[in-house]
Amino acid sequence: MSNNLPKVAWIGLGIMGSPMSENLVKAGYDVTGYTLERDKLDRLTAAGGTAAGSIAEAVRDADVVVTMVPASPQVEAVAYGPDGILAHARPGTLLIDMSSITPRTSVDLAEAAADRGIRVLDAPVSGGEAGAVEAVLSIMVGGEQADFDAARPLFEALGRTIVLCGPHGSGQTVKAANQLIVAVNIQACAEAVVFLEKSGVDLKAALDVLGGGLAGSTVLARKKDNFLARDFRPGFRVDLHHKDMGIVTDAARNVGAALPVGAVVAQLVAGLRAQGDGGLDHSALLRGVERLSGAQL
Repeated sequence: MSNNLPKVAWIGLGIMGSPMSENLVKAGYDVTGYTLERDKLDRLTAAGGTAAGSIAEAVRDADVVVTMVPASPQVEAVAYGPDGILAHARPGTLLIDMSSITPRTSVDLAEAAADRGIRVLDAPVSGGEAGAVEAVLSIMVGGEQADFDAARPLFEALGRTIVLCGPHGSGQTVKAANQLIVAVNIQACAEAVVFLEKSGVDLKAALDVLGGGLAGSTVLARKKDNFLARDFRPGFRVDLHHKDMGIVTDAARNVGAALPVGAVVAQLVAGLRAQGDGGLDHSALLRGVERLSGAQL
């Protein structure tokens, strides 16, 4: 293990956090993790990382702290308070929040951390579980150029497309736009699937040829098998996309941007969740279209 690499504390070992932290271990980083589920800590130690019993213990000796938790309330819970990151990380530490949260939360965190001499980047990702496992995530970053430059080698162990988008909060704004495009795209694919099947067309053949034309997209390529097999095991849960559609509609309202189609899809995601499908992959938007088209699910 190369000793000149920064020591990393990783907070949050979920669907995304576990494979991402393991990719840092593979790249030679000394990774100490903390999360709420014991089995996730065991998974990290099995991969060559170290388990910590608390946030304080995890971040005490870290050069870089990475957080990967579900939403703004969890970021605030791990960052603030007497048991949080800001209370226990050393001045000069770089805090990289890779969660998808509101741009405002990121800006507030950066300001609070600066008071303690802690530098912050917001660095949400796109690519889902597969992108995390394969280390091909797209990483959109907000913060200072110097901090971005310092973090770049770490980002390169996690993703392929790594871009500084602007000041604090900019990464979250671009992530919100990403989630808008993805949700609308999945909804369009889902409507096409139901239309094709009700028309009696061979769905696999149809999706293959659509994927090769202007209708082709990363969404269609990544979710085609989910549609074909009705396999909605979560790579990215509907519950989280529901949260993200709230972020983008709220942020758009704040800046005076109209999102007419996005607002409709946000409601379709909310409806899917209300039907009990919140724990499924977001490709399960197909189930919503099926219900509207008369299927009894």
